[in-house]
Formats: sequence, structure tokens, C-alpha cells
Amino acid sequence: MQYYNDYMPGYMYPIMPQSPYMMPQDIYTYPYNLPMALQLIREAVSGEREDEMFYNYLVTIAPEEDKSIIRGIRDDELKHFRLFKNIYYELTGQMLPPPPEGEFTKPASYCAGLKKAMLGELAAVEKYRKILFALQDRRQINMLTEIITDELRHGNLYNLLYSKNECYKEK
Repeated sequence: MQYYNDYMPGYMYPIMPQSPYMMPQDIYTYPYNLPMALQLIREAVSGEREDEMFYNYLVTIAPEEDKSIIRGIRDDELKHFRLFKNIYYELTGQMLPPPPEGEFTKPASYCAGLKKAMLGELAAVEKYRKILFALQDRRQINMLTEIITDELRHGNLYNLLYSKNECYKEK
């Protein structure tokens, strides 16, 4: 069997035959999907500062009864960034650089912020699934499963707040 070593020093990956039915960018097969997964982790962590500022702002403009939900989501997101940094280190042996100082654009309204947050959570699930496909270690799979299920729960909570505040009436 042939081997190659493009991804991690010290480990040789077997060259697997590519099925003619698979897409050229095989997101389902390790180790072909590892470089994409590492890039997605870097992207997820690079937006950490901006996300934190956005959630903190959303808390300040939220009605009192919504604040604890948004704080809980923000705290989960901070935990996710720590988990991503840990997974990245375990996969590469390298620390991710600290994220750049972020800037964010204030949403036009509380409802616009809720909509942006809800859509962001759902988009994150799509990205994080691709990372999950590249993981081999059960512990890392469990961490990412926690992150993905949290994101789905967050999307539902933002949908609840969006409905509760009758944001669907806003144009």
C-alpha cells in the first residue's frame, strides 16, 4: 500500500482509492477531509472576539426576561471556542494564535440581532458537521457532538425569543 505524509509530521496516511461516485472534495473520508476541517476550526476560532462582542451587546439591548437565555448561549459559545482550541491542538500539536481584536456591526434592532444570531447558529452547524467527519478520536467526536447539539439548541432558543418578541412583524 502506498502512503503519503501531507498533513501531520510523523504520521503516514494510506492512499485510498477514490470512488468514481464521490465528489472530488471528499468531505466524508479521513484523512482527505482533515485539511478542510482544520481550516474550519481556525475560522470558527478567529471570529471569537467579534462573537463575544455581539452577544454582549445583544444582552444589553435585550428585554430583562431574555437576558439570562442570551447570557447562557454566550457562555456556551465561549466554552465552544475552548473546545475547538483543544481539538485543534490535539490534531496538530500547534496552538491557535489568539484571535485578532474584533469589531462588529451593531444590528439595526434587537429583532435583527436575534435573526442574525439564529441564522449564525444554523450556519455553524453546517460547518461543524464537516469538522466532525474528519475526527477519529472518540473524545474529540464527543466534544464536537456537544458543540453541534448546543448550536441546534441555541438556534431553537433564538427562534423562541424571535417569536416571543413578535419579530416576525418587523420589516
